[in-house]
Amino acid sequence: MELKLQPKSRLVMIGDSITDTGRARPIGEGRGEALGKGYVSLVDSLLGTFYPSCDIRVTNVGTSGNTVRNLKERWQTDVVDLKPDWLSIMIGINDVWRQFDQPTYTEKHVYIAEYEQTLRELVAEVQPTLKGLVLMTPFYIEPNRDDPMRAAMDRYGRVVEQIASDTGAVFVDTQKAFDRVLEHFYPATLAWDRVHPGMTGHMVLARAFLDGIGFDWSN
Repeated sequence: MELKLQPKSRLVMIGDSITDTGRARPIGEGRGEALGKGYVSLVDSLLGTFYPSCDIRVTNVGTSGNTVRNLKERWQTDVVDLKPDWLSIMIGINDVWRQFDQPTYTEKHVYIAEYEQTLRELVAEVQPTLKGLVLMTPFYIEPNRDDPMRAAMDRYGRVVEQIASDTGAVFVDTQKAFDRVLEHFYPATLAWDRVHPGMTGHMVLARAFLDGIGFDWSN
């Protein structure tokens, strides 16, 4: 399998706290920039290790607490102005979570119709300038599909899948990746709040992303 990213590509990865993980502010320059302590850093390290001649530049623009509304507010500066060759988007956890942990703060709730419309608009704006786009589902580290928050997250994930299908983007089903691991781990082993994973969970995300872009683990 051939790596989809072209040599010398700039890969920008945007999302919420799962992407953020303490990344550098302001965004640095070159490989020395701080990419945080999560899956983005693992992706960068593995690309550098397995494909050193490709010289792929990874940039983390995740921001903790973000919903798709917040992405829209910073889209120009944190995506368009960076001129990525490839863009990865993983958003939706807070869009769903606020409906459960802050049920009376309805102004913070991003319901599924707004979520889909906004994500479609953002993709449509930037995709013509890209060589490639990766859409990653939000996830909830809970194996019970009847759990209300898990069921809601699955619905938002299906929106991401449909947008990926409609636009030809690379689709990464992070929930499916976690479900395989959850056959062997209790959820709190991976994430105390079932949202913010430790390094095992971040490796699950990194592997799912890399598999999506044609990473050859035997390279």
